[in-house]
Amino acid sequence: MSIDFSTLSGQSRLLMEATLKPVQGTRFQPTGFPNLGHAAYEAPDGAGIVLVESAQSMANRLEAVCWDEANDDWIAPLKGLPLVKVVDAQSKPLTNSVLEAHRLNSPYILEGKDQSVFHILKERLANMGEGRVSFDELARVLLQFDINALLHGVFLAKKELAGGRLRLPRALSAFIEAMDAKVATSGGVKNDTVKPNTKDGDSVKGFGNVPFARDEWTAKEIIAYFNLDLRQIRSFALGEDVEKLLIALSLFKIEKFRDEGLRLRTACDLDLVELRVTRPEAFVLPSLDMLVDELPGLIETVAQQGLFNEPRVLTVHYQK
Repeated sequence: MSIDFSTLSGQSRLLMEATLKPVQGTRFQPTGFPNLGHAAYEAPDGAGIVLVESAQSMANRLEAVCWDEANDDWIAPLKGLPLVKVVDAQSKPLTNSVLEAHRLNSPYILEGKDQSVFHILKERLANMGEGRVSFDELARVLLQFDINALLHGVFLAKKELAGGRLRLPRALSAFIEAMDAKVATSGGVKNDTVKPNTKDGDSVKGFGNVPFARDEWTAKEIIAYFNLDLRQIRSFALGEDVEKLLIALSLFKIEKFRDEGLRLRTACDLDLVELRVTRPEAFVLPSLDMLVDELPGLIETVAQQGLFNEPRVLTVHYQK
């Protein structure tokens, strides 16, 4: 049975929420930031909230569940989507545009001796050096070489590319918050059975018994929020088939993440309680199996329109 996208027609957003809980016990470890620690703040009603996973980290996690590390390729339902791979001087896999933090703007793609992608972008987008940026043309180029950037967002910061003005915000964004959150303080000791008592400074090298404090958290509720900007996807003006593919790919990422990506850290292993659509409420969320069945056909439908680069994997040889 085909996925019914009709209830999304005319909608500006597809919003979803997933209620989560720790797999075991009540404690979890939220994300942390340098010079800040855990991001704790108050809700408008004064309740304590802690950020469990940031938008930037969630974007990376939604891509990671799409990649087959062992075979250095998309996982089976997504094979055939275009991307840029980077290999080293010995032609061994180095990275790719799906996993790179800045996607096509990765220094391994644009800053090495192999300037093939840079020249393609410069040639295709050269007419945007002055005047308004044509975001539908930028979207068409991204679709051809790195479809994932249309969902993740991209910022081509090099001044040679339209003066560094080529950017798209994320169409698919997500974050996780814990409500009514409280610190659960504990601690431990790193034991040294050989030299438990050491001179001052030796602990820096790893010697001696070293006591430490540890902060985990508990919360009344943990919620993952997902936001798909349907209006932005339509603004690309790439046609209905591409829109269906981008929506299905987004839903696949979400379903795959909730199915196997919820172990965020050693002390933050979560389980799904419920995943629900909050806007539009009439939209019936397809199952992961339905998306797995539907995506290969959607990919080939778009490919047959000549909208993907051939070959679909563009390889860059990185040499500093």
